[in-house]
Amino acid sequence: MKVNTITEYLGCVAAALLLCSCSRQHVAAARTTSVAQTMQRQVSNATDVGDGDYQTRNLREQLIADPNNLTVRLALADRYWKAGVQELALEHYRFAVERFPDNPKIAILLARALRDDNRPADAIDALVKFCNRNTNPSPDLLSLLGILQDDAGKFAAAEAVYKKAINEAPARADLRNNLGYNLLLQGRPKEAAEQLQEALKLDPHSQVANDNLGLALLAQWKDDTQPKEALLRWQSVSDPASAHNNLAAVLMDQRRYAQARTELGIALGYQKDHAAALENLRLVSELDGGTATPPRLGRNSFWRRVKTAFKSHQPPQTAQTAANHQ
Repeated sequence: MKVNTITEYLGCVAAALLLCSCSRQHVAAARTTSVAQTMQRQVSNATDVGDGDYQTRNLREQLIADPNNLTVRLALADRYWKAGVQELALEHYRFAVERFPDNPKIAILLARALRDDNRPADAIDALVKFCNRNTNPSPDLLSLLGILQDDAGKFAAAEAVYKKAINEAPARADLRNNLGYNLLLQGRPKEAAEQLQEALKLDPHSQVANDNLGLALLAQWKDDTQPKEALLRWQSVSDPASAHNNLAAVLMDQRRYAQARTELGIALGYQKDHAAALENLRLVSELDGGTATPPRLGRNSFWRRVKTAFKSHQPPQTAQTAANHQ
């Protein structure tokens, strides 16, 4: 039977599901209703991006003619994902992984899609399964697995995969940075600093590695040499105002409010309209007076990275990671 439109195709699938449901009387009616609602939503979304979209329709027709065409399948999955039809996109990625189980790029695409769909445990599982099937997973795949494990608080497991990735690609600065940040999360700042210094030897212009090295130095704060070196690190990849604001954020987290105000004054001396420094100046007054709580932590905020790095004295599972990976 020839299927000309995505509506017809998904309609056939929905009909098959309903027939199967009827043949199994023990399946709860609520489940049937849920399946029907899900299929209806997928039909509606797919119709919007399929039947009215020549390129998507053309990709579907090519895939029907050759189900093993990996390039076409991945292109179709990407279009579905961008159109908001995540389940269909994920099904295409899963099918591709089944057909090409030794291809790390496909496993990475599936894991990233699962992560972006707020299913981090499934993303980790997909990559672990790939590693179990393949004795030499690519450094990119191992790096992503480590980042996902860091996000899940599985720091020891992440450390192991970062080290394996570095053995495969010792000249990659991003892998050294990721291992360094992982060690910082585990409360091992001296080891972290060593890895981050190695990362900067490989890529002297890495802002992320510089920022992380600054945090590793401050986590070992025993005298004033550490904050001075951290400032130099941060200034080398940003500007003096941002560097002093970063140090102020660390001091605020340590409740050293008077010193934080001094650093914010220096930051605003360099740039009087520095938005982050102005906000921190307002916040430090409220924190000092006990009338405020730290700000909500955004994925890319420096404050989040500070909070993460200086929670290392607590059980690792309580720490949260930030955009300190590369």
